[in-house]
This record gives sequence, structure tokens and C-alpha cells, in this order.
Amino acid sequence: MNVETFYDNKTATFTYVLFDPASKECGVIDSVADYDIFSGRASMESADKVIDFVNQNQLKNKWILETHVHADHITAAHYLKSKIGGKIGIGSGIKTVLDTWLDVFETANDTPRDGSQFDVLFEEGDTFNIGEYEVKVWHTPGHTPACASFLVDGKIFVGDTMFAPNLGTARCDFPGGSAEQLYNTIQRFFTLPDDTTVYLGHDYPKEGAAPLSTVSIKEAKETNKQIRPEVTLQEYVEKREARDATLAVPKLLLPAIQANLRNGQFGATSEGGKQFIKIPVNAI
Repeated sequence: MNVETFYDNKTATFTYVLFDPASKECGVIDSVADYDIFSGRASMESADKVIDFVNQNQLKNKWILETHVHADHITAAHYLKSKIGGKIGIGSGIKTVLDTWLDVFETANDTPRDGSQFDVLFEEGDTFNIGEYEVKVWHTPGHTPACASFLVDGKIFVGDTMFAPNLGTARCDFPGGSAEQLYNTIQRFFTLPDDTTVYLGHDYPKEGAAPLSTVSIKEAKETNKQIRPEVTLQEYVEKREARDATLAVPKLLLPAIQANLRNGQFGATSEGGKQFIKIPVNAI
């Protein structure tokens, strides 16, 4: 399984295209739509780079995969499907996230609560193929209830659960998040062979440094600053929760979650032909 990596500087997000060079089948993980919170303008420049790669290499897209409902960028899943096809898949924990946030935004009129806006809601242990390669789904909650990771060919795509060793792990203070669950999720990662390549969801390099998109399980076990096999649950939970208490709300949280609950769509059009992001006041 080959992997092409795209990095969005504005949101520090990695998008991956997985492809089987023999069959030319591919899948896209964690795409990015461009959205400026100050002007309210959206574009698909980042997603078009992925589309160009798929088309230039004559790939046949089968899957558009979401590791979770992102709070720091808007997904381009719906747009990608309209351009290159493929089924949109996310972990079945999305239904818990929908139950939480639809009541905050009061958007049940244009956001199905049952998750039917996604083509597939993955259960733990589900498998599917990209070409000759079988992809296995792990439910990996902790950061959010909807988090899922994808294992294929000695690789695991973990979204926001685990970061580069110098950064540690994801925050756990979003609704439905749990430091205890994330501890168990990452300890499960540590059961994988040491040479397994972990594909990260984000990196935040210092100025002038290149972003780090991968780390081996061995490196993570030996050098992660927050969690290693010998770190106890209590130690991790105390440090993670103390750290989370100091973190600001992601600046794109309200626009991103609202759109991402609809697989990247901005919702129903008004009578005047406009779409709107709702910002609930004093609701979170």
C-alpha cells in the first residue's frame, strides 16, 4: 500500500491518499476544506490538490475516511465524493457526537441524527478493501467518542489520538472525551509490532522545521512525553486533565463541528439563497 501525504499549514492537518499501485484503487483519509473564520469564505484549494493527485495518477477512489468529527478544520468529504466518488465512512460513535451537538446547534432540520449523511458507520473490527489490501477498523475513543483508526499493511492511521513524541497525545476535554479511554486506546496501539508505522493527524513544527507525519510504534513507546507502556493510568489521567484545563477552545470548533456533522456541508440554504454557520451564545 502506497501513501501520499498532504499537509495543510493553516490547520496543521495531514491528509493521506492510500493507493494500491496494482489495481489503482485508493482511499482518502481526513481531507481538508479551506475556511476563513473572519470572512466566512470557504474554498476547496486544499481538496483540489488531492483530486489532482488522484486524477493525474489515474486512481479510482473507493473510500473517503474520517478518523473523527474534527474540531479544528472542516472536512472536504462531501466535495471529494462529488468529484472523485467513493463512500464516506466514519466510526459509529458519530451517533453519540450527533446526539450531543445537534441539541447545541439546533440543526436537526438539516443534519440527520442517525448518521445517514455518511455512507458507512464503521463498527469495531469491520474490514474493507482498497485494491488487494484489507483495511481493518479499530474504535479508538478518548479524544472523541467517534474516533476510529485504520490499520493496513503495517500502517495505522490514528487521527488525533496520538501525536509526535514531543507533543504526546490528543486533548480529552471535548464532550464525550475521556482521558481514561484514550489511555486504553494508546496502550492498545502499543500492542502492535514495533515496526508498525503510525500516521499522525497533525503536527505543529517549530518555525523552519518540517512537519512530522509518521512515527514508529517503537519510537512512540520509548519517547512519547505523556504516555508509554510503563506510565500508569492514574499518572496519565492526572497529567492529561491538568494540561487540558489550560487549553483554549479551538478557533474553528463551532464552524467545524457544525459542518462536519454533515460530512463537510454547510447546511440548508435560506430563502435568500445563502448558507449560515450558527454560533450559539453561552452554550458551551
